[in-house]
Amino acid sequence: MLDAVVVGAGPNGLTAAVELARRGFSVAVFEARDTVGGGARTEELTLPGFRHDPCSAAHPLGINSPAFRALPLERYGLEWLHPELPMAHPFTDGSAAVLSRSVAETAASFGPRDAGAYRRLVEPFLPKWDTLVRDFMSLPRTALPRDPVTLARFGLTGLPPSTWLTSRFRDERAKTLFAGLVGHVMAPLSGFATGAIGLVFALAAHARGWPVARGGSQSISDALAAYLKDLGGEIHTDYEVKRLDDLPPARAYVFDTSPTALAKIAGFGDYYANYRYGAGVFKVDYALDGPVPWTAKEARTAGTVQIGADSTEIGTALRAASRENRAPEKPFMITVQPSIVDPTRAPAGKQVFWAYGHVPSGWTGDLTDALERQLERFAPGFRDRVLARATAGPPELAARNANYVGGDIGTGAVSGLQILLRPKLSLSPYGTPHPAVFICSSATPPGPGVHGMSGHNAAKAVWRRLRQS
Repeated sequence: MLDAVVVGAGPNGLTAAVELARRGFSVAVFEARDTVGGGARTEELTLPGFRHDPCSAAHPLGINSPAFRALPLERYGLEWLHPELPMAHPFTDGSAAVLSRSVAETAASFGPRDAGAYRRLVEPFLPKWDTLVRDFMSLPRTALPRDPVTLARFGLTGLPPSTWLTSRFRDERAKTLFAGLVGHVMAPLSGFATGAIGLVFALAAHARGWPVARGGSQSISDALAAYLKDLGGEIHTDYEVKRLDDLPPARAYVFDTSPTALAKIAGFGDYYANYRYGAGVFKVDYALDGPVPWTAKEARTAGTVQIGADSTEIGTALRAASRENRAPEKPFMITVQPSIVDPTRAPAGKQVFWAYGHVPSGWTGDLTDALERQLERFAPGFRDRVLARATAGPPELAARNANYVGGDIGTGAVSGLQILLRPKLSLSPYGTPHPAVFICSSATPPGPGVHGMSGHNAAKAVWRRLRQS
């Protein structure tokens, strides 16, 4: 009998398996797709030689993850590549605000009226970032806080809505960039704890950047899988699990799945009936005949580029998708240009380009034209560079990855109390009604992102049970 079986070979499932195998437990992973990866895959979606990331592409939380940093993933091929700028937010006048590794450079891009306010916001937390991020990503009770004072101060700053936090800025440049940071988790700007979301992304950039993985996000998953195999773990692909009886006998079962999928597989009925899924995304992967022709020079050297004319436009787009059940006319966009630092991603002289906008859950329309009209505002002539595109709306995203219910790439709405208390109101969010069944997906704290911390935290709950039995 195995000690543990993990269902789902995304970053969280693989991390959970690695953490258990490192502690001497026998582990096997079962994955429905033909390769490991979940939200961290790389595929040729458009033309030969163009390697795209179907979901996550830039990894501020990955490089800052306490779980990943404790593992020897570099020995297994993971290499972080840093663009000149982690992120840029261009404006229609050809200028841009930036999120740089340097706090001073970032503050200067906001203008003199907001430079001091930004420094006062982030500088108190940066010297204690490593402890803060471990404490923040280990909530609610997988570990005692190492620095409860800093964590409490962070909570007081970040728990109010982001609109409250950005009220300290006087000009639109800082407000717009920060609104875009909140938009990465598809949360309305007025929501609970959205200030913390934006602040985490900003601090992550200043601490270690927003890199891409050489060769694509698949490199993260492949490194985890290779390390697991060296630890004696097994991985079985092309193995769809529809009920617990499909799995071999084990002392514990760990699911890197959506809560509703787990309830169906394990027979938990309506246990997760109140769990909410959020807005979906419409994603386009581009093969380009050269770099994106950004008007703002800063955007040409940034790994990630946010697209939204101002904070009002961004807020309108987020509300449309998440609350008004309509596709925005001017979508807020997140774009990534990996090949500006990784020439292995495209043929010589060409580029891969990654972009998405928010749409209502389950939306079946085509947002391509609206996205490209937005891009043309900030990069005139963009369409002329397009060699091929691969589009995926909510139905296609959900078909590729069952965790993306309704096209929600966060596996659950990041709004209200569900930002912190997911998938249920519980001090043991990784446990389920069955004492031997656990959940470790992005539906559990600390939530979405390729960081493995949900798997790391769930593994703690599992090994405590295994040691008691």
